[in-house]
Amino acid sequence: MDTYKEKRDLIIKGNIVKAILALAGPIMLNNLIQTIYNLTDTYWVGQLGGTEVAAITLIWPIVFFLLALGFGINIAGTSLISQYTGADDKENATRVSGQIVSFSLYFSIIIGIIGLFVAEPIIKMMGGEGRLLELASNYLKIIFAGMPAIFLFLAFTSIKQGQGDTVTPMKYSAISVALNMVLDPIFIFGLDLGVRGAALATIFSRSVFAIYAIYTLFYRKTGIQLHLKHLILKPNLLKKIIKIGLPSSLGQSSAALGFIFLNAFIISFGKSTLAAFGIGNRINSVILMPAMGIGNALATIVGQNLGADQIKRARQAVKTSAVLTTVLLTSGGIILYPFVPTIIRAFNTEPAIVSQGTFYLRLISLSLPLMGFFQIFVGTFQGSGHTLMAMFIMTGRLWALRIPLIILFKKYTDWGSSSVWYAMVLSNAIISLVGFIMYLTGKWQKKVIKKKPPLTGSEVDQNLDIDN
Repeated sequence: MDTYKEKRDLIIKGNIVKAILALAGPIMLNNLIQTIYNLTDTYWVGQLGGTEVAAITLIWPIVFFLLALGFGINIAGTSLISQYTGADDKENATRVSGQIVSFSLYFSIIIGIIGLFVAEPIIKMMGGEGRLLELASNYLKIIFAGMPAIFLFLAFTSIKQGQGDTVTPMKYSAISVALNMVLDPIFIFGLDLGVRGAALATIFSRSVFAIYAIYTLFYRKTGIQLHLKHLILKPNLLKKIIKIGLPSSLGQSSAALGFIFLNAFIISFGKSTLAAFGIGNRINSVILMPAMGIGNALATIVGQNLGADQIKRARQAVKTSAVLTTVLLTSGGIILYPFVPTIIRAFNTEPAIVSQGTFYLRLISLSLPLMGFFQIFVGTFQGSGHTLMAMFIMTGRLWALRIPLIILFKKYTDWGSSSVWYAMVLSNAIISLVGFIMYLTGKWQKKVIKKKPPLTGSEVDQNLDIDN
């Protein structure tokens, strides 16, 4: 039995818990690998000095914002490919894959070219000047030049995940990180390239495996196999893919922009509050990895089962995922709670930061299941292709709830910096309830494809019936 059919059978026929964990495990490892990627650059650049670290920290929101614009297309790809895979319609899954690869390449080239000209002005607008401006600009320009490699690997990941293969992207990421760890000191110190060396090491490492990953889509016969004809852009088909992907892009990018505003509000309570928030979030992100992995895996499982007209099994996958995340996050919160002060002190020993960080992290640890529910609903709506619903809860949590609540609590209560932490927990609770109500409407159960006999020529563009 080939891997493609084996994965499909597990997802639409096998033990649902096994299917969830089989897909979520590699995604969790991949998230951890990406964290190591960032830590590696930060460690070696940190040996150069504080200004150098500040330079790569300053440009991160810009990079995240740009990546968010491309995430939508990849989410659309995973949704459509998973539903076609579930419907056992490999040909249309292949056509969608070709469009995802082509669009990712062209879009990233355009972003890269524009970025080379606007990198310095953007950093100036963010307050960068002097040596900080020079270092940040050099780093960002190299990242812009390497955008095609980053976007192509994201496209490869979405195609594989749509088929239920989360292991292969994880393997390539792991080897890429290993290469980056070797190249960082060589480029930064050996070739005396400084901050530019860190950027070059990252882009070179990603480029090697992005090229190889796309190569495998053409020359390996397991699962989706592309041919050059699949890369020709088909306007009607691409338009329908963008219709699904655009809400996700808007949701991701508005969230990225929202966190920039959120930091501005948090710092109004003082630098200690912002530092406590930053440290708490780093710790919290590690505890949340299982929920994020399960949420991403659920997108594939929901998509394939809807494609196979197994609505009942799709609902079962959502309920099982919710139980798993609740158990995992509750256990993590209980384990974390007594050790919070010690963990905070490992990052910073200032009394104000330790005090606020301890209160924040303990409060969040008690409400972790709420964040798990949020990830489950996002995964469900994205996997079903109803990305407007996912965008609504992603943007609503931050812009309609969290930021307004912080402002209200700051103005009308005497809670001080605790206003931030209460606003975060309450916004998670409210948006989880909203997500649950949206889930109960059942709209997400309507798949965004219609299974039809194979078509040829230009007719194939009409074989996607999108209802978003």
